[in-house]
Amino acid sequence: MSVSPGGLPEPRPRPRSGNLREVAEEIEAATGLRAQIMGGKLVMSPTPGGKHAGVVRRLRRQLEDGVLPEGLDMYEVSSIALPDDPDDYVTPDLVVLPTEWEEDDDWLADPEDTALAVEVISQSEKSREIRDKADWYAVARVPVLLVVDPRKGTWSLHTRPDNGAYQEVVPGKFGESVRLPDPLGVEILTDGFPVYGRSPRGPERQKGPFTERSQ
Repeated sequence: MSVSPGGLPEPRPRPRSGNLREVAEEIEAATGLRAQIMGGKLVMSPTPGGKHAGVVRRLRRQLEDGVLPEGLDMYEVSSIALPDDPDDYVTPDLVVLPTEWEEDDDWLADPEDTALAVEVISQSEKSREIRDKADWYAVARVPVLLVVDPRKGTWSLHTRPDNGAYQEVVPGKFGESVRLPDPLGVEILTDGFPVYGRSPRGPERQKGPFTERSQ
């Protein structure tokens, strides 16, 4: 959906999905892992750990308490598709969308409707994977991307997507606040965000996202 200048939602037709997306959906249903298709590649991620979930919870509470602009709200487990390509999509940890999203029967949101995407880096993600994901959001022209990295206790705010890359990236450390640009205008406090350590339970889990199949 989109929001017209008059404020009324205008549904956008979405192309039909292809085989790779069907495979991703089947794997998610069978394994519980998160499936995403980035640049035509099927990427699987393990279930986030407790500290990952804790960062997401803290972010969500602040965004909700920070009074988002009227007509926008915060959602989890909502995927964003590339424009005109539902077979290429990602699922951010948090995403700010028009509240009309709650009335949509589809599970893929349009990037043009996305005011903010938030990615909390998993414990085993690699630098290349993080760069590829940021580039994906820039290609999709998501206007604001907040990347929080509990591995290093840092964050980065990406804005002004153009030519497949964000033209402005502001870095920071836990303890420094993040000021989201207008029209969001919310200040995120990062004091107390947990930093990853080694899990005390059993063997190490699957080492980060991995490519299963490509188009």
